Amino acid sequence: MAGEKPVCVALVKDQVKACAAKCPHAGARMAEGYIDALGNIVCPLHRYKFSLSGGRNVSGEGYFLKTYAVEERPDGIYVGIEEKNGFLGG
Repeated sequence: MAGEKPVCVALVKDQVKACAAKCPHAGARMAEGYIDALGNIVCPLHRYKFSLSGGRNVSGEGYFLKTYAVEERPDGIYVGIEEKNGFLGG
């Protein structure tokens, strides 16, 4: 969770990445998927693949997965969630 928003956080080649908790296609939990050899997150339900750098659907189905900026600080990992009044970390 980032604040009150559920997110999926993954470690990809020593970098922390964050995206929407659910697949935009059928709502599967992205945390139950896996990261492929190219660093894409793969949905556990239909195996749709998404770039964690921008959310583009790289397997060609035309969906877009929301991704979030991540900042690693000495006191923790912060995920940039757009709020009406700015960004939320936590």
